[in-house]
Amino acid sequence: MQKAKTTIAVVDDDPGMLRGIVRLLSAHGFDTRAFLSAEAFLEDASAKKAACLVLDIALGGISGIALRRQLTASGSHLPVIFITALNDGPTLKEAVAAGCVAYLKKPFAANQLVGAIASATG
Repeated sequence: MQKAKTTIAVVDDDPGMLRGIVRLLSAHGFDTRAFLSAEAFLEDASAKKAACLVLDIALGGISGIALRRQLTASGSHLPVIFITALNDGPTLKEAVAAGCVAYLKKPFAANQLVGAIASATG
């Protein structure tokens, strides 16, 4: 009997980045659910059952940090890995305060993301 794949939800409004992350995670044996917005993630009830959420901070509508706060307020304990092109201290502090297991600055090495997911889901 095969072990079920770990499902990772990914939210990024950059279609190229989203495709790249999905390919990377699939190559490492993860099942992925991809979303171009926080709103799309929230509309999909099965997405919240993922083992981990890889979440861009700067999204067009609801920001990644606002989504994390909303999930926490609803009682979710879904581990979140923030990814961002923003490189400033206030954003990092806000992300950490919102609750994340990792904070990766784009571009990040593939092994950084895979390692963060392994830590979050292990």
